[in-house]
Amino acid sequence: MRLVQVMVPTGRREAVVDVLDEAGVDYVLSDETSGREYTAVVSFPLPTAAVEPILEDLREAGLERDAYTVVVDAETVVSDRFERLEAAYEPENGDDDRIAREELATKAADMAPETRNFVVLAVVSAVVATAGLLLDSPAVVVGSMVIAPLLGPAIAASVGTVVDEDELFRRGVALQVAGGVVAVGSATLAAVVFRTTGVVSMTATEVFATGEVAERLTPDLLALPIAVGAGVAGALSLSSGVSAALVGVMIAAALVPPTAVVGIGLAWGRPAAVVGAGLLVVVNFLSINAAALGTLWYRGYRPESRFGFETSTATRRRLVVVGVALAATTALLAGATYAGGQTAGVETTAREETRRLLADQPGRLRTVAVHDAGVLVRYPDRVVVTVAVPLDATPPRIAVPVREAVRTAARDRFRDLPTYPGGPDDVTVRVEFERVQRAGG
Repeated sequence: MRLVQVMVPTGRREAVVDVLDEAGVDYVLSDETSGREYTAVVSFPLPTAAVEPILEDLREAGLERDAYTVVVDAETVVSDRFERLEAAYEPENGDDDRIAREELATKAADMAPETRNFVVLAVVSAVVATAGLLLDSPAVVVGSMVIAPLLGPAIAASVGTVVDEDELFRRGVALQVAGGVVAVGSATLAAVVFRTTGVVSMTATEVFATGEVAERLTPDLLALPIAVGAGVAGALSLSSGVSAALVGVMIAAALVPPTAVVGIGLAWGRPAAVVGAGLLVVVNFLSINAAALGTLWYRGYRPESRFGFETSTATRRRLVVVGVALAATTALLAGATYAGGQTAGVETTAREETRRLLADQPGRLRTVAVHDAGVLVRYPDRVVVTVAVPLDATPPRIAVPVREAVRTAARDRFRDLPTYPGGPDDVTVRVEFERVQRAGG
């Protein structure tokens, strides 16, 4: 429930009182003696769901938008009339915790941080994330998410669209773009310093084989539920008037680590890492914004009518741009996911063929490692099969059939990907043997 206080302009006292009386709202009217253009202050409690329609009725009665209106939380209201008012404004869909659009816009504006603090926190979170990724420390990476100030800008842009507040929308977009640029620049600089000073002595191969880094190099469709869930949760928490602190961590989980991987890729000169992680960042940004926008729209927030149209031209343009960009990037993710599945199929073929050939020969399959290549659509470039062979046994001759099986699988699975350079017949297949002592020998 809310307590609303409205400054009543000269000549509007009777109209305001009539609206409140007609709605059955209890109110207190006090004279304003400051000598300004306001003659009275009216205070009245409202159910949360009633704030927006009552304020709209007051505006239609002549209460201008520049009149002072204050909406604050009220803990308890004891009144039979208030209970009847709650019943009268109870939403049909049971969504009684939906705050008024005025509150929504104010909360979103408050969540868009001051520029200096935003930049400092973006730099710190990017540097901490870079260190955590290079240390392969999930705890440090999570710590970088906690301090990342990314919730406010994403929510501000979505709210600015649904309530048709251009300034709020532009600020949200500007902060998101600035945050991404600052984070990538900070992560790159930190990674260069770590590398050149010897703090991180790993080679490029070792860095990008690190678990925390490797899992963000090749984006796939599984990244979408994280970003979409973060956007939905952020919009729901804001529009319900509850704390969104934990949602901010979820949004940072989708954005901060891949942004740091972009910086690491730049520092170590790996274009494939930059493109893969960069696509993941872009898709997550778009998904968070689209999900938040869709959630707010579903909850009933709309731009006000203008000239008979429900949405303004600018709003429709934003919706189209976000939709087209999200569809295009999702298509890229789908291609990357498809290629990843085909590569896994090639690995399975190598594993099964090796085991089949070893069924009646000395030796036991240890590992199958598929090294892929490509920038976004990855394909198998080299397959290494490791077989354990007893010390007193002759290594089985399986290299040729394994190679042919792998190349046939690559040819069948990647026939629809014309970007495969040189063709699947160029896949290098290597069989390595490890001598082991028999048990009890």
